[in-house]
Amino acid sequence: MMGPRAQSQPEASMITTRLSPSPADRLSAETAQKNSAGSSGVILDSSALRMTEVDSEVPPLPPRYRFRDLLLGDQSFQNDDRVQVEFYVNENTFKERLKLFFIKNQRSSLRIRLFNLSLKLLTCLLYILRVSLDDPTTQVTCARKRCVNVTDALCSKICANQTADPAQINWELIFWVNRRTPVWAIQVTVALISFLEAMLLSYLSYKGNIWEQIFQISFILEMINTVPFIITIFCPPWRNIFVPVFLNCWLAKSALENMINDLHRAIQRTNSAMFNQVLILICTLLCLVFTGACGIQHLERAGKNLSLFDALYFCIVTFSTVGYGDVTPRIWPSQLLVVIMICVALVVLPLQFEELAYLWMERQKSGGNYSRHRAQTEKHVVLCVSSLKIDLLMDFLNEFYAHPRLQDYYVVILCPTEMDIQVRRVLQIPLWSQRVIYLQGSALKDQDLMRAKMDDAEACFILSSRNEVDRTAADHQTILRAWAVKDFAPNCPLYVQILKPENKFHVKFADHVVCEEEFKYAMLALNCVCPATSTLVTLLVHTSRGQEGQMSPEQWQRTYGRCSGNEVYHIRLVDSKFFGEYDGKSFTFASFHAHKKYGVCLIGIKREDNKSILLNPGPRHIMAATDTCYYINITKEENSAFIFKQEEKHSKGLPVTGLYDAPSRLPVQSIIASMGTVAIDLQNAEPAADSGKLAPPTENGAGSRRPSIAPVLELADSSSILPCDLLADPSEDETNQSDEEGVPAPDYVKGYPPNSPYIGSSPTLCHLLQEKAPFCCLRLDKGCRHNSFEDAKAYGFKNKLIIVSAEMAGNGLYNFIVPLRAYYRPRKELNPIVLLLDNPPDNHFLEAICCFPMVYYMAGTIDNLDNLLQCGIIYADNLVVVDKESTMSAEEDYMADAKTIVNVQTMFRLFPSLSIITELTHPSNMRFMQFRAKDCYSLALSKLEKIERDKGSNLAFMFRLPFAAGRVFSISMLDTLLYQSFVKDYMILIARLLLGLDTTPGSGYLCVIKVTEEDLWIRTYGRLFQKLCSSSAEIPIGLYRTESHMFSSSELKEICKQSQVSVEVEECEEARDRRESWKEKTAHRNSTGSDQSEHPLLRKKSMQWARRLSRRTARAPSRAERISQQRLNLYRRSERQELSELVKNRMKHLGLPTVGYEDVANLTASDVMNRVNLGYLQDEMNDHQNTLSYVLINPPPDTILELNDIVYIIRSDPLAHMPEEIPGGQSRARLRQDFGTETRGETHL
Repeated sequence: MMGPRAQSQPEASMITTRLSPSPADRLSAETAQKNSAGSSGVILDSSALRMTEVDSEVPPLPPRYRFRDLLLGDQSFQNDDRVQVEFYVNENTFKERLKLFFIKNQRSSLRIRLFNLSLKLLTCLLYILRVSLDDPTTQVTCARKRCVNVTDALCSKICANQTADPAQINWELIFWVNRRTPVWAIQVTVALISFLEAMLLSYLSYKGNIWEQIFQISFILEMINTVPFIITIFCPPWRNIFVPVFLNCWLAKSALENMINDLHRAIQRTNSAMFNQVLILICTLLCLVFTGACGIQHLERAGKNLSLFDALYFCIVTFSTVGYGDVTPRIWPSQLLVVIMICVALVVLPLQFEELAYLWMERQKSGGNYSRHRAQTEKHVVLCVSSLKIDLLMDFLNEFYAHPRLQDYYVVILCPTEMDIQVRRVLQIPLWSQRVIYLQGSALKDQDLMRAKMDDAEACFILSSRNEVDRTAADHQTILRAWAVKDFAPNCPLYVQILKPENKFHVKFADHVVCEEEFKYAMLALNCVCPATSTLVTLLVHTSRGQEGQMSPEQWQRTYGRCSGNEVYHIRLVDSKFFGEYDGKSFTFASFHAHKKYGVCLIGIKREDNKSILLNPGPRHIMAATDTCYYINITKEENSAFIFKQEEKHSKGLPVTGLYDAPSRLPVQSIIASMGTVAIDLQNAEPAADSGKLAPPTENGAGSRRPSIAPVLELADSSSILPCDLLADPSEDETNQSDEEGVPAPDYVKGYPPNSPYIGSSPTLCHLLQEKAPFCCLRLDKGCRHNSFEDAKAYGFKNKLIIVSAEMAGNGLYNFIVPLRAYYRPRKELNPIVLLLDNPPDNHFLEAICCFPMVYYMAGTIDNLDNLLQCGIIYADNLVVVDKESTMSAEEDYMADAKTIVNVQTMFRLFPSLSIITELTHPSNMRFMQFRAKDCYSLALSKLEKIERDKGSNLAFMFRLPFAAGRVFSISMLDTLLYQSFVKDYMILIARLLLGLDTTPGSGYLCVIKVTEEDLWIRTYGRLFQKLCSSSAEIPIGLYRTESHMFSSSELKEICKQSQVSVEVEECEEARDRRESWKEKTAHRNSTGSDQSEHPLLRKKSMQWARRLSRRTARAPSRAERISQQRLNLYRRSERQELSELVKNRMKHLGLPTVGYEDVANLTASDVMNRVNLGYLQDEMNDHQNTLSYVLINPPPDTILELNDIVYIIRSDPLAHMPEEIPGGQSRARLRQDFGTETRGETHL
């Protein structure tokens, strides 16, 4: 049975036979036609009949069109139609093969050029050998002996007479030499090979113009040095003819250049221009000297008969312009050669030096290369930036090299722009010149990445250019750089900085990513509820040894500078001496006792089987040996020395205390002073009956003794930890509202925001509206069909407003709202948020914020007083001014903050009671915030900043009063967060947890509590630590303290040149008494508070310090000065009244009530003290008074608490300790009983 393929093959052959007649058939047909032409008969053409039959029949379908054959894979028909095509047949010719071997192929051409170089050098060596064997004094010219019939004696006599007379030139000694037969044989062989090679290369490189080939200098030199030797083969009498073989040195130079070029092509070396130019210059000098020496030596054979060494000596002395004159040419041909060589040198060498200088300058601009050998033997990191500014460079270098383990690292900067003059000047400093390498190039080019040896780098930092007007475009460039680096070096760790949060997901593959707008808005939001959070985080992420301000006579500067050295470190529990003894104990117990014993603050842990870091996991967390502990301290434990002192081995029941002494001479923080009546047996003591609140001391009975604080238990006790049932009842806060309020409270729910404005935002449980608010209701200054409110007063908000001034509603602004609406914030403490935007937001942003309660927007600017009044600035506690992108286009970089600073200064004058938080582009401009030209104390702090900067401090700006108080912030301060992540890979995650950007189940959050008069019985920070750990399981991490410094007029005259304030001694005494009495009224505390005697001493020291800085002596005030002071006071009073009238008139024009506006002159002492607690400079009330606020991170345990101190605490996650068996009403009743009634905006102890 035949298959389909068997049937198809005969059919195909039959069709082929029919359609394609054989040659025999064609021959018979032609023969028949010829016969028919010669005869008259008719002959029938059989082939024609066959073709007719074929045409009449329907041919079968070819196999390639049959579906069955296509399925079975029959390709016999197609195989018959195939035509084999050969490619690159032009390279198979003999000439092309020779050209491929001699010219095109890199490796073979390199070998040919190396062989050619060897031949040229061999000819030069043979010439030197021939000269050394030649003696012209005994030479009898072979041509004379052959052509003239003379005897040897006569020839010697003739030669002697000619050499004795220098005026006569023996040309035969110039044209003929004595060449021995072996030397001649070798030279002829080399010349023959060189000639054949030259002719072959000329043939291969021939392009149609024969004269161009002939008149090439290299070809002419080859003919001069080879053809005479070839002629001597056929003409033996010419074997001693002189041939200038030393000219082969120029051919050797050319061969060497070509060989180096081929070598660089073979090894793919891309930046070899500088090396080639240096090589060309050196070879040119050598060829000039060698040619001159050989030429002079040969010409002087007919004169003075110099040796080759003497000729070389003469050339070097001549070319070096020394010219001793002891060796000189005697005959005119050699003198003419010297002139020619000098002229050639004057033309060739300057051109070579000019090219070398140009390449050197270009290399200085581009930065050269980082060698592969150095990359493999040294450690380096690469910094990729769009444009390198001096501030960015110094911040990176100071922070990077602040870590001891990074001292041996090199920094390779890859930047596409030319090096700035200031940057060049800094990189020339010996401190940085040996560590920093600048390369001009792009990260998108593999060649530049290869120059930076990116594949061998320890890390790559990619920073965005925040000075760009279009920050989205800057992010796009950063994303492309990150992709390029990841493609070129997949194993290189990436540290990327992104400006816009919506672009963050493009670089999620990076090891560490810092989104600028996320951190910025979250930090500004926390500044409104936790004062100076920006200062706290900035100090934590900066590397410092805590030595700033230690030479200052001011006590607050020494304390503030010492505490600023605290940073976050980590260590495993099993390896730690700080926490090793607390294995199996609760986290709260370990945190308190580590702080009590060593002065370290344990803030979080990480389980071995969990990658998440938990801040203050609470007392129910039991420490394990494999836990990683995160703590705040001056230095890490590995760099600490421990000195244990044991005085009376429990003779008085006291535990052994450890003395901590850091290598940097830091203060001792291990002995807890003035601990009062803390329980002695901490492990066996029972908890107090009412440990949930801080009970003030009683007046009777036990009132003579400070009340004791409950001990911190080793293991958690459910009865001693306050439960927090935040999700039990959505209306938990409504019961605290008074009955006088007729307006029902809106219903809020706790949940996750349904709409996120960008990809990658961390979900956070927040207070939400039960139903989304319509977009029309989000507009504050315009009514709609749902409500008719057109200003902030009409809404009747219970809490003060938070106003945010921004240019546009970017996606980062979403992170400002989320921390202020987080689930752990009490509902009664939620402040209304008003977004004052230059440009109206789009619907996408409104869709994201319409689910949050009390969030509104308004179109306006801060430089318009009407817009400020309409958005309710007189009802606001905080105004946040965000840096604008449009200001980045300033011609001078530092002028980008000019408009913001002036506008904030105007608002500071119009609304002095308002707390203004400002973001600046450049940290150096913070000295202009709340600027007062005659403020001598600020001038003294300015000099202190300069002193600290000269000492090399990374935090020279920390003593500026606006920064210390948390009133000003620059996002560039957070650049160090990315730099620190190279050493501390956990810093970004901890910062996100502190700011509320990430919420990990079981991790705590940052908040504050305020020290009131009822809390001063605690007395010290160490006792406060114990009280918080034992009662509410909260971990304090620092203090925010406000102090007042007052100066009399005469003192101001001494310490400030510009000040013209002067009063009499009697008036000074009265003014001082009035101020002290005012201070006693506003800052009263009980007898257990801090020592009041400190403040006169501090004031005295500050006055002495300022007096030394002013360098002027005091003089008695005159009558004219007193009159001038009175006029100044009247002028300032009238200025305040004018500003007050201006604001009131605008409010009346807008139809706003003026009841809420307070004139500064009418503020009471208590109001002023409340403003002082905000950390603001209240110079409007008293021109001679400075109020300063500052942050103390992890202060020593014996630090005395003061009134109105604000304590930063990390509160445990409320959802992690929800009661399981306590009913909701009972839980809420217990909460109210334990915490008591809390006032708005703050949480009391």
